[in-house]
Order: sequence, then structure tokens, then C-alpha cells
Amino acid sequence: MIALDQLVKYLTVTSLKPKGSIDFLHIGKFDIMDLTYVENDGAIFGSMSGQRWFLIGFPLLIIAAGIFVLIKYRKRSKLLNVAVFLFVIGGIGNLIDRIRVGYVIDMFDLQLFEFAVFNVADIYVTVAMFLLIFYAFFIDPKIEKKIKAAEEVKDE
Repeated sequence: MIALDQLVKYLTVTSLKPKGSIDFLHIGKFDIMDLTYVENDGAIFGSMSGQRWFLIGFPLLIIAAGIFVLIKYRKRSKLLNVAVFLFVIGGIGNLIDRIRVGYVIDMFDLQLFEFAVFNVADIYVTVAMFLLIFYAFFIDPKIEKKIKAAEEVKDE
């Protein structure tokens, strides 16, 4: 999955950078998405621009925490594992860019509404966040109830 992210970024640099932007997806008269070459030296929506070392160091800590969660809670829930895995590989994909070239290469440019240009790694992180929210609200409370019930039976 990291290889897919890096391949798309490579193709973006080699094919799209010289053009800047191209039409990509249309439905009827509606322009859904363009492919636009962007060098993002900041974080989400371009915030923290120019803070390269922070934007390398902080993700390293988050990735390490994600790996810790994957190891410690690997038997807790498959959904949690998938979410954290996606979060970690998305972070690694963008971290590779920051270390290698000093910025993240973005290319997917939604046209239906105003939104930041993003990449494959960003998609992984976004899906991970939705899965983690779903897990926190709907799955984890059920698991906690089972753990508490098992502890009560054990104490009797």
C-alpha cells in the first residue's frame, strides 16, 4: 500500500508536474476531480508551512504510537487493527516524501466543493480516522462491557 502511494506520486511528478493540472473525472457537465500537481511543505490544508523538522518528528512519534497500538491491542479488534494500520502506512507514505524531497506531493483536486488537494496516503489516513471514530463509538463500548462482565465473573 505504501508502494501504491509512492507509485502514484512518482507518476504525478513525471507526468503531471510539467502540465500542472489536467481534467480527470467528469459526470455530464459536472467537473468532479482534476489532477493537480502540488508540493505541500505544510500539514493539512497547507498549515504549518515551512516547519519541516516538526513535520518529520511529530509523525515519527505518531507512527511509533500506532505500531505500539498494533502490537499491544492486536487481538482486541480487527477493525481497530485495520484502522491503525491504515493510519500508520498513510503517515509513512507522507513521511517518505518529507524526508526525500522536503514536501508532500499531492494530486487529487476535488472540484465539486472547495477542498485541499490530497494524495493516496491522505486517503489512507482519512479512512483510518473514520474507522477509529466508528470503533470508538460503536465497537469499543461493547468490548469494554464484555471485559467488565468477564472480570466480574472471574471475581466471583
